[in-house]
Amino acid sequence: MRDPREETIPHADGSGFNRRDFLRGSGAAVAVTALATSEQGATAQDAAKKNVVSAKAQDVTLNVNGKDHKLSLEPRVTLLDTLRDDLNLTGCKDVCDTTNCGACTVLIDGKPTYACSRLAHECVGKKVTTIESLAANDPVVAGFVKHDAQQCGFCTPGFVMATKAFCDKNPGATLAQVRSGLGGNICRCGTYVGITACAMELVTKKGGK
Repeated sequence: MRDPREETIPHADGSGFNRRDFLRGSGAAVAVTALATSEQGATAQDAAKKNVVSAKAQDVTLNVNGKDHKLSLEPRVTLLDTLRDDLNLTGCKDVCDTTNCGACTVLIDGKPTYACSRLAHECVGKKVTTIESLAANDPVVAGFVKHDAQQCGFCTPGFVMATKAFCDKNPGATLAQVRSGLGGNICRCGTYVGITACAMELVTKKGGK
């Protein structure tokens, strides 16, 4: 039986070539292309390695709770880790580490922010406020105690800071506004009734109602 690879493919001008030659030529072309691509990839990798620089610690100053702290931090370190590991301010909790629960909420220039979502270097020149700055008789802290707005305690510091920021900026807010304003924080124990009652009492007083 005739090998189909030996069959001659005719050209319009009468010349031709067989399939074996065609396949041999195609294989060589693929091999050359693969080799060239491999060499280009290796060259690109070598160039990339030359541009890799280790993330060395840098000296920064962070203002936390009204006090400047001089620290040596790598660029990749989060504000949450800096507060807990370098400044021993463990009130903000490392619970989800995925910007979902709000347990690490602090105030940055008065705005509630997840500490796990900010690099420490991003906070240079800003004012960071943590729950450690609040006294036991702070209206929000006292309100959480009065309305029994805590249980296991993991979410409590973040909720306190979020509640403080909301109440300071929204006097006279409605119940729907309170619920929406505190929607970025999650309580796994379900103490939302107490938290909401605390916030409503505070915004009512601030609103003069």
